[in-house]
Amino acid sequence: MNPPAIQKLINLFSKFPTIGPRTASRFVFYLLKLPQKELNEFLNSIINLKKSIKICSFCFNPFESLGNSDETLCPICRNKSRNRTLLCIIEKEIDLISIEKTKKYKGLYFILGGTIDFKKNNKKIRTSSFNPELRIGELKKRIKNPESFGIKNANFKEIIIATNPTPEGEATTLLVERELNPLGVKITRLGRGLPTGGELEYADEETLESAFEGRK
Repeated sequence: MNPPAIQKLINLFSKFPTIGPRTASRFVFYLLKLPQKELNEFLNSIINLKKSIKICSFCFNPFESLGNSDETLCPICRNKSRNRTLLCIIEKEIDLISIEKTKKYKGLYFILGGTIDFKKNNKKIRTSSFNPELRIGELKKRIKNPESFGIKNANFKEIIIATNPTPEGEATTLLVERELNPLGVKITRLGRGLPTGGELEYADEETLESAFEGRK
């Protein structure tokens, strides 16, 4: 039986995505062995995470404000060279990072914050860290009036739905298409370069590039 202080940390780490009790236990015992200086550095980094990171007012991407407390847009949304006729809808923050690594997509993004989890209940949502529900309403508002959220000179001509090719991702795609169709904007999906059941964050750059080029 672990001491209560250790077990509490194990329980907390076990709440992390893909982390089970065994891996959580390794984390805790690793922290116990760290020199106090390194442990303090780790703890301060966690504390500063919430202080220094902001959420983009348009796409919900987390970014570091770098001393400018008035900034509301992430570097991607602030970048005037991005194609403001393209909007790519993704499930979670790490998918954006994976797509950006390809250096092929030059439009803007919107992070849904999760997917439909129909294994439990069609109304249940599996979420990311930043929002308890899918941001369908927020998405429609940003497509209709991007300037209200800090994006100037945007006129979206194509909405690319880049959810993962999993059952939940496919169900989410259908929901997003249904909600966005009345807006009259062209809606496309990624091509079949991605394997069924896979996730964008694990796809190599060539596969992602092929999926974008083959979108329809």
